[in-house]
Amino acid sequence: MTKNEAVRPHAALNLLPMDAARWTEGFWAQRFELCHRTVIPKMKEALEHPRNSAWLGNFRIAAGLEEGQHRGTNWSDGDCYKWIEAMAHVYAVTKDPALDREMDFWIDLIAQSQEDDGYICTQVQLDPEKKRWGLRIYHELYNMGHLMTAAAVHCRATGKETFVAVARKLADYLCDVFGPRPEKLAHFGWNPSNIMGLVDLYHVTNEPRYLELAGIFVDMRGSAPTPRNAENTIWAHDPPTGDQNQDRTPLRRETEAVGHAVTAAYLWCGAADIVAETGERELMAALERIWANMVGKKMYITGAIGVYHLGVSSRSDKVHEAFGHQYELPNRTAYNETCANIANAMWNRRMLSLTGDAKYAEVMERVLYNSALSGMSVDGTRFCYTNPLARNAGGPLLSNDSAERWFLFSCYCCPPQVARTLASVHEWICNTSAETLWLHLYGSSTVNAHVPEVGPVTLVQRTDYPWDGHVAVTVEEAPGSRFTIMLRIPAWAEGAAVAVNGEDAGLAVEPGAYLPLERRWRGGDVIELSLPMRVRYTLGHPLVEETQNMVAVMRGPIVYCLESVDLPEGIPLHEVRLLTACDLTPRYDADLLGGVVVLEGHARRCPQPEWTDRLLYAELTQAPAADVPVRLVPYFSWLNRGQHSMRVWLPFSDCGGRDSRTSQGAPRDS
Repeated sequence: MTKNEAVRPHAALNLLPMDAARWTEGFWAQRFELCHRTVIPKMKEALEHPRNSAWLGNFRIAAGLEEGQHRGTNWSDGDCYKWIEAMAHVYAVTKDPALDREMDFWIDLIAQSQEDDGYICTQVQLDPEKKRWGLRIYHELYNMGHLMTAAAVHCRATGKETFVAVARKLADYLCDVFGPRPEKLAHFGWNPSNIMGLVDLYHVTNEPRYLELAGIFVDMRGSAPTPRNAENTIWAHDPPTGDQNQDRTPLRRETEAVGHAVTAAYLWCGAADIVAETGERELMAALERIWANMVGKKMYITGAIGVYHLGVSSRSDKVHEAFGHQYELPNRTAYNETCANIANAMWNRRMLSLTGDAKYAEVMERVLYNSALSGMSVDGTRFCYTNPLARNAGGPLLSNDSAERWFLFSCYCCPPQVARTLASVHEWICNTSAETLWLHLYGSSTVNAHVPEVGPVTLVQRTDYPWDGHVAVTVEEAPGSRFTIMLRIPAWAEGAAVAVNGEDAGLAVEPGAYLPLERRWRGGDVIELSLPMRVRYTLGHPLVEETQNMVAVMRGPIVYCLESVDLPEGIPLHEVRLLTACDLTPRYDADLLGGVVVLEGHARRCPQPEWTDRLLYAELTQAPAADVPVRLVPYFSWLNRGQHSMRVWLPFSDCGGRDSRTSQGAPRDS
């Protein structure tokens, strides 16, 4: 039944089996274990709570086991499927029988909920006022896409075909409905997880109709946008089909990142999946143009995307949860939905697989360590929907902002998105090509890979990355023939060094690229990578007004922030100026925020007037400045200690004269 899922005929890199890699200790191992032991079971509590917007109980009602009405959002089903997908990823590594039983229980209920013709969407099935394909905001294709992806992952993890049977019945129904491309449905596909889902299902069934239908859904985008003179409202009846939904311009002609950031990144993920199967150059060229526009002009330093709560696109379409104009990156009002940020990482992972270009791995890693993790509390029980880069404690909140992290929410799509990511990041560690093993992510782990023209290779990483820059990679098994290990050198790692068996590798180490280490590898060979973990003060582009005369602080892949709780009592955050001529010192604190490296030093307090609601402007006075101690924490850990003001971008003083090479050090030895 299953085709060779590792091989995409037009991708530069092959995927590994789900259980080929696993974290052993350290940063990601802790989060995988947290996902297994805490996130998944606590998420079940939320998904079974009748006040939560995603509710598993809908399947009991649809299956005829209980009476009642549909609860939650139109996209509730899809969020439940993502939770099952997270369990499947964890099961592939752990073989936890409790997870297997849990998945079997819900898959059986889902199968009982499905209509005879294959249709399944409980928000339509349980509401007599709703008709199939009545409005795009019913999110039918979003739900169906996540079902197909979860079913494919479940099949790969367990070898069972129970969920795939449901997915095939559904996909066959979709082929019948959308395959002929009826004109009245040309604008459907609001949140296009269905494209990824169909390709995922194709990979475990080898049914070409599913791949063909995925291509049809890409072709539909932009084929029937809302006319310019039509009513273009946000919430009345149905969303517009212009830039809000990447439907103003056909994807192959698009030049910029526009509209709803989740639907955008999901569309680009699906298109990348199709390129991997077909090799279509026009579609790939469009993805490369959009990527350059997004990364060069519309992405936050944390890898987050989607500036607007509500706004207007560059082509004058009303948009929400969306990309803004070029270089428009406000901090306090940034939307940056957790789902969108993670979808950005998913897209970059696919672009990396297509090309082997390190620039995509750079964005993928930036999201993972920053704007993906910031959506969840450090204990794995509470979440955030939006991820702004500044917050004034007690200040105004916009749509889906929250003063505190929450357990239940009115839009629960982000928690299972985090869960399925934490459950599967080990699958992102490396890829293979003909005679090469590509190492993308660093963390203590074991990888058992089959390099196609070489044979079995086992690599073991030992490192305290991202807190420490020393990475030791031991080749525990190798076939004895020559092959290449491609070692990613992060773009920020100027001065990185690589040694093999204690001797310099003798190659030019270029940041932002892969270092090819070719030799006849033998068991016991050790690669040592030394990454300079200096503290970096980062500037924004001069056209980004919101970051003018400010810096963001980074160390390794981690973006840092300052929370007011880490300032002396009585000192407001807006009066603090970083001293860029004074180094911040890294120190590992095992008792803070689950164990993090903090950056400590001194800043300058520049007193300001006593601001009130009635005072919008005031004259600058020459009040004496004073040094104050500061402690910066990783951005992903903000909003874990109560309501406090927070900023990523901080005003700075003492411009010039600083030796940027001085902030080194192994934090655990500090």
